[in-house]
Amino acid sequence: MARQEQVLVLEPQHELRFRGPFTDVVTATLKLGNPTDRNVCFKVKTTAPRRYCVRPNSGVIDAGDSVNVSVMLQPFDYDPNEKSKHKFMVQSMLAPYDMTDMEGVWKEAKPEELMDSKLRCAFDMPLENDKTTELGAPLPKSATSAALDDGEVKKIMEECKRLQMEVQRLREENKQIREDDMLRKRKVTSVPAPHSSSSSSMATSGMMEEGLSTRLLAFCVLFFVIGVILGKLAL
Repeated sequence: MARQEQVLVLEPQHELRFRGPFTDVVTATLKLGNPTDRNVCFKVKTTAPRRYCVRPNSGVIDAGDSVNVSVMLQPFDYDPNEKSKHKFMVQSMLAPYDMTDMEGVWKEAKPEELMDSKLRCAFDMPLENDKTTELGAPLPKSATSAALDDGEVKKIMEECKRLQMEVQRLREENKQIREDDMLRKRKVTSVPAPHSSSSSSMATSGMMEEGLSTRLLAFCVLFFVIGVILGKLAL
């Protein structure tokens, strides 16, 4: 007697695809759906049991429900010239209404009660030097312009170092100006001077404050330039 047609709905139906690199565990998901009004027992088998870890590899799917099966491919040395011969089989059967021992049900099942579906495996290794997407469209500008050569990176780093030294110099100069200005104010306060001398001191102080403001403005501009350069480097 011929076997029954598979009642479970598999997604994907015919092929499990694993996308590299394969230096770590790669997982593919197999969805098993049960559209019937009966509970269905299932088992997932493979021709390469040492290469895969399947969770869950067996169980019962309630009527109208579904189960996601994780198929984990273990790390291995990928050879693009070697085609995968690995296969998976999903075996199922309608669960008896009075089922208490699933392993016993599988042992006592008749061949005509079993249903199965087979899937092949495929390995995809992305190309490292591929400059286009899978649809053939060019990569975004941000992705292509981000790759600066060593010479450009070196120039930017040297410019950042020079600007940092300039900022440090301005900080020290600004500190010295503040100290000189405070010392001058103390002298003016401690020694009475004619009105003309006071006016001259105030004018000098105003010039110093103006010079200080100019340097602070230059300081801010330098920080802005550094930010722009670092932003280009980050891209």
